[in-house]
Amino acid sequence: MLSQRTIEVIKSTVPVLEIHGTAITTRFYNMLFTAHPELLDIFNHANQKQGKQQAALANAVYAAALHIDRLEMILPVVKQIAHKHRSLGVQAEHYPIVGQHLLAAIKDVLGDAASEEILQAWGEAYGVIADAFIGIEADMYEQAKTQAGGWAGFKPFRIIQKVKESDVITSFYMTPLDGGALAAFEPGQYISVNVHIPGEEHAQIRQYSLSDASDKPYYRISVKREDAIVDRPAGKVSVYLHEQKEVGDILSISAPAGDFTLDQRDSRPVVLISGGVGLTPMVSMLNTLAIAKPARQVTFIHAAHNGRLHALKQQVETVAQQNSNLSFHWCYEKPTEQDLTEPAFHKQGYIDLNWLQTVVPVKEASYYFCGPVPFMKAIHDALLEWGIPAEDLHYEFFGPAGSL
Repeated sequence: MLSQRTIEVIKSTVPVLEIHGTAITTRFYNMLFTAHPELLDIFNHANQKQGKQQAALANAVYAAALHIDRLEMILPVVKQIAHKHRSLGVQAEHYPIVGQHLLAAIKDVLGDAASEEILQAWGEAYGVIADAFIGIEADMYEQAKTQAGGWAGFKPFRIIQKVKESDVITSFYMTPLDGGALAAFEPGQYISVNVHIPGEEHAQIRQYSLSDASDKPYYRISVKREDAIVDRPAGKVSVYLHEQKEVGDILSISAPAGDFTLDQRDSRPVVLISGGVGLTPMVSMLNTLAIAKPARQVTFIHAAHNGRLHALKQQVETVAQQNSNLSFHWCYEKPTEQDLTEPAFHKQGYIDLNWLQTVVPVKEASYYFCGPVPFMKAIHDALLEWGIPAEDLHYEFFGPAGSL
């Protein structure tokens, strides 16, 4: 337990963290990787270069300071991050290293404003928070290893099928190289793929949602190829998978993880809303519902640039043909002439509240959504404006957690 004085000191740093948090975390990562370059085998380099990881850590530190007297308030976030840590292979011995460099970064950025009392208080607080992570992650590692078909660390899987789903998304079907059983997973969970790209000094780990139900004899991920654009370099791993990995090749993956999962105990109608490659966890949820809860009313809504970039479309329509409780709706920003002739095409432009109110048959439902951050912000705000309770909104960020 933290002393009252420690809590007061941590609370007093909240305004400073609001202003200087990202500068502190940016400096932290610079110091950490200079002293321990081997940790670059764990971290997502693209998120580092784009500043996403620095911003996410700054938000986490700020939240910890804000709720230091009620740490149970941030427990859901701790569990969400712990899932990612377990999937990446973060170990207990990494925490003292992180703590050392985080305190050093606070001192380096804030200078004399970071008094000895402040650094001591943050050191004490970090120890409490780190112990919470270590304990939760130890349980997750044990569960991943001991569950039926489970394993520790990364395990080799063979690609048994590679299917182009759209102009930019390709699915990879994989089975264990040892021929063993597959660990079950919750619809919405992801796996980490660990690759060593020729010419790259460090391993590259990326997390991809499983895009099919858990009852299949394979794992499937559907990967969007991230080509270079004006303000973003090409995605090294996605391009590597698309161009270099073929049927028969081996990929090292971690056991399924993640807390963005379908609540299968809920019997209310469910609305699944996705944008772009954000449909991957939604298709997993859809396929699971079709098998396990065929009587549950499901509305599946997907937004894409146009039909050429719409992956897994035929699969969703096939499921709908087999289940009268499922309806689906497509929204294309810039539909092609062929799209305009499709009977399933419903809207041109963007998903907005007025349209949602016409296609969602029952307002009192559970809402799950995933896609690019601007898309999720728009959906989030629209649903709140409609009066949907916040506890009925469930969403997933691809990459470091952010805020809507």
